[in-house]
Amino acid sequence: MKLGLGTAALGRPQYINIRQENTKYSTLEAFRKHSFSVLEEAYNLGIRYFDTAPGYGFAEKLVLEWLQTKNDASIEIGTKWGYTYTANFDANATIHEVKEHSFSKLNEQWNFSKQLLPHLKVYQIHSATLETGVLENKEVLKKLAFLKKEHNLKIGLTTTGENQVEVIKKAMNVLVDGKQIFDIFQVTYNFLDQSLLEVSKDLIRQNKSIVIKEALANGRVFRNQHYKHYDKMYTFLEDLSKKYTVGIDAITLKYCTQTIPKSIVLSGASNVTQLKENLKMTSFYLATDEIKLLDSFKVNSEFYWAERKKLQWN
Repeated sequence: MKLGLGTAALGRPQYINIRQENTKYSTLEAFRKHSFSVLEEAYNLGIRYFDTAPGYGFAEKLVLEWLQTKNDASIEIGTKWGYTYTANFDANATIHEVKEHSFSKLNEQWNFSKQLLPHLKVYQIHSATLETGVLENKEVLKKLAFLKKEHNLKIGLTTTGENQVEVIKKAMNVLVDGKQIFDIFQVTYNFLDQSLLEVSKDLIRQNKSIVIKEALANGRVFRNQHYKHYDKMYTFLEDLSKKYTVGIDAITLKYCTQTIPKSIVLSGASNVTQLKENLKMTSFYLATDEIKLLDSFKVNSEFYWAERKKLQWN
């Protein structure tokens, strides 16, 4: 199964995205029960990789609670450290999350995340950047190397922003005791932002794992009157959708797995219907000429991320 489930939309009601429709729950408990049922259904549908983080509201706690109902060693959990959720489930919050790549934040968040062991297989720096200096923080790197050895973890990082490639290249050269520390890279990739392709072959050659996030470009792959500049892309995606009798989401996810071999692509589904639609990516293959045409819709990273910055939490 090349599809994993990301839990950002399950752990907090608001997310940076263009939603086709808003979801409302009468209480936080109703939302939590709904999210729990999505985890359960994902498992029943064959998904075994789940991505979470303390920055995703109660997602990490929810995953831990759900794991306690399972006795299956094939379940793999990836989590992160470096973001604190601050919105307190308030739809009108001005600040939803705060980034902090300090040694004390690593220790604080690890103290909770370690409860996900032995299912915890991946531990990542959440949205590593050059600006925070985390890739040069010897105290942090040494601790990550210790956790890697002590718990047989894959240590990784997630990237966001127009300089994703620069961050990945730097991370690949980070050594602790003469050995590379990073094994796995969780990267934004889709046919609008294809920057990952610059380093994907190097990563694969060095036996690094790749996890693809934001494959649906935060909803921008769906026809939207505010994005007239994507009309040609929308028309082609709708044609492919009819041809393969799947949704545009499945086309987009399939593109990712076909162009970045051996990767895991994350579904960001917030309900079972979306999840089942996403899983239709396993029912077909895109032709070479179709992939080439999808390739042609790429935009430069600066434009992609400037556009993303204008999206709202909803």
